[in-house]
Amino acid sequence: MTKRPEIIAIGEPLAEFVYRDDVTTTNGESSETAEFYQQGFGGDTSNAIIAASRQGAKTGYITALGDDPFAKGLLKLWRAENVDTSTITLSANAPTGIYFVNPVPDGHEYTYFRKNSAAALMTADDLPLDYIANAKILHISGISLAISPSARDAVFAAINHAKANGTMVSVDTNLRLKLWSIEDAKAAIHQAMQNIDIALPSYDDATLLTGLTKADDIVSFYHDLGAKIVALKLGGDGCRLSFDGHKYDIAPHKVVAVDSTAAGDTFAGAFLAQMLKTNDPIQAAKYANIAAALCVTRYGAAAAIPHRTAVEAILNRQ
Repeated sequence: MTKRPEIIAIGEPLAEFVYRDDVTTTNGESSETAEFYQQGFGGDTSNAIIAASRQGAKTGYITALGDDPFAKGLLKLWRAENVDTSTITLSANAPTGIYFVNPVPDGHEYTYFRKNSAAALMTADDLPLDYIANAKILHISGISLAISPSARDAVFAAINHAKANGTMVSVDTNLRLKLWSIEDAKAAIHQAMQNIDIALPSYDDATLLTGLTKADDIVSFYHDLGAKIVALKLGGDGCRLSFDGHKYDIAPHKVVAVDSTAAGDTFAGAFLAQMLKTNDPIQAAKYANIAAALCVTRYGAAAAIPHRTAVEAILNRQ
């Protein structure tokens, strides 16, 4: 691990419990259904930073955890993934957040237990300013802004410090209306998007945040806020990429999806890692599309994020 990572993120990691309903075979003759929750780990910026690390980038994470078993699991995960954890703090007075994922007819239902989590209680005074200044990219999300007013202030302070020190800023919308009102989300996310380097909105988020429905109009909206590169995530339709006055349709990699959890986060982390490797937004978007597609073929968040070898095996066949 490195104490001077290239890509860092700030936000809230979570312990994850995914409902499974699996059929198992007993003695090769009969079968039975086992219902259970598979425990793993998630949290959008944590997913993104793991995705970047699995693509070979040097990464680090800024957050706070409860002094509990879930924190031990998260720290073990990040260290195994070569994510630097030197700035992460443990709180004896607040827990690590958790969430449950349950299937519903039109997708998944998420139930969160995250109020007053250690990450939500972070303040601007907790920021490792040198760590931010020495990174190449700071990645944040709408959830980083939404979890509490103090965390929101910390994120804006981190963005301002990054800009003042030449660290690029990347913002993923990741709108969660269970956390705040659409009016508050618009104000904060639009503010975070001002004069940044990379905007990574998803189409569904962007239509709610901007009131626009055409991809080109949405892309132009974020450019007007000041984003230099906009990669509008279109799910199974790929992405609309825009930079230097040109727009590109980046085709998706078609797969059979079983779980969309962390797909957008995987796109974000893979895009940032590939941008640092190639300095080519088009190549980064093509690469990220494949990484996100591979993610949805497996269950869970962190457990489903692919490594570079898997992504390159497909990229090299195209």
